[in-house]
Amino acid sequence: MKNINQNLAAIDVGTNSFHLIVVKTKETGDFEIIDREREVIRLGEGSSGNIKYIKPEVFGRAIATLKRFKGIADSHNAVIRAVATSAVREAYNKNEFIQAVLEKTGIEIEVISGYEEARLIYLGTMKAVPIFNKKALVIDIGGGSTEFLIGLKGNSLYSISLKIGAVRLTEKFFPDHIITDSKIEDCKKWIEVEMVQAVSMIKKTGFSICVGSSGTIMSTGSIIQAKRKGITSIANILNNFEFTSKELEYVKEEILSKKTVARRERIPGLDAKRADIAPAGIIILSTIFQLLNLNTITISGYALREGIILDSLQKLHADSSMPNLSDIRNESVRHLAESCKYDHQHCKHIAKLSVDFFDQIKNLHNLKDGCKEYLYAAAMLHDVGYHISHTNHHQHSFYIIKNSELLGFNENEISIIAHTARYHRKSHPKSRHEDFNLLSPATQEIVKKLSAILRVVDSLDRTHKRIVQSVECRVKNNKVELNLKINKNGNPEIELWNLERRKGLFEEVFDKKLIVKLN
Repeated sequence: MKNINQNLAAIDVGTNSFHLIVVKTKETGDFEIIDREREVIRLGEGSSGNIKYIKPEVFGRAIATLKRFKGIADSHNAVIRAVATSAVREAYNKNEFIQAVLEKTGIEIEVISGYEEARLIYLGTMKAVPIFNKKALVIDIGGGSTEFLIGLKGNSLYSISLKIGAVRLTEKFFPDHIITDSKIEDCKKWIEVEMVQAVSMIKKTGFSICVGSSGTIMSTGSIIQAKRKGITSIANILNNFEFTSKELEYVKEEILSKKTVARRERIPGLDAKRADIAPAGIIILSTIFQLLNLNTITISGYALREGIILDSLQKLHADSSMPNLSDIRNESVRHLAESCKYDHQHCKHIAKLSVDFFDQIKNLHNLKDGCKEYLYAAAMLHDVGYHISHTNHHQHSFYIIKNSELLGFNENEISIIAHTARYHRKSHPKSRHEDFNLLSPATQEIVKKLSAILRVVDSLDRTHKRIVQSVECRVKNNKVELNLKINKNGNPEIELWNLERRKGLFEEVFDKKLIVKLN
């Protein structure tokens, strides 16, 4: 394998915005995002729908931004790969633009086809959403184009790129940014005509899950989340966030009823910088939902730029090995744990004992099987707070997990994992704890049960010597018998003492007395 333990930077030269991410690569082929930046450029400004020329004033904005991006990448000693999409590949003066960027910034821009763009987006989404083994339809609505790809296990079954982007259709149908019913109808009809072939092929190929990425879809999710939670801020975590066609129609009505940019800027959850192109974007998304009879869509926090990184990593692997995309949730947990220099043997042991305990008392906790994965993740991550400080490390663990990008998990799932790790020691879950109080009652109940299990199991390895090798549980009337298999050379005195101090939550949550027996 080639040495790829270096920093890489990916720049997405998009029609609406330029995006930069800088990542630290690992010998395993994984990566960690260490910096990111975004700037609205509008390469297709003044195009009237057909992007023929990039205007001189846009040249200036673009080059100034790319200079800043170059400076950020250089500060991390990162190798840059820049990819341009719809606006650049269509512009008659694209060669002039590419040469100017090279001369002024030293950045060499790759112009990719719509099909390659779709492939890279699919790569990115596989890293963020657990779709590797599913026949997935990926939709990415950009400023100049919309990409559709149906993939399975990393292979593309069908893909197409259509010229129906949010900036492009804004310039074509809403150049003055004023919304009228006739303009809305004209825009919708245009999209329907452009999508005839794609709709036919997508329905013929079929899919089991729909995933969406990039600005329009992210903005829609942010508005829906704001409505659900009654907040006005823009959501930070939308990866794996799912919304329905009914919720989409609410957003469509909300955006299209606001006839001016100024009024749309005040919509809770909408980035004010997207207020002018939001009508075209929501018409595109709504029309896609209608034509494909979609009921739900899941948001991917990763898209083209992350796909560029993954593609670069795959090319750098001489032995054809590649980042693990088939189990991104487990990989994401492992990656976070390793980045925090955790006690691998202890956490792995606790994770195994926890899931064994979970399985043995299924009829007691009555949780869905999916909760076992949250428990496993919390067990693997419960001590990552040591990375900050031993004192109150459970609270540090909560903060790290809650604010990390655990790919493949949505916001609520991350909250469950973070809270379960937070309550593995010290205080029990309480309504006066602000973050816990914000959880729904159903989620609070899951956290209490998983925390109770984790507290018991973690206490059984207080010395980190794995003296307790395995657990076997039996539920009998008003008690739970916990049979412990002890290492023949081990003395579990400290573990048993610790269990007495920490079994209270288990007995409180399950209303059973916990009795310990040694084998």
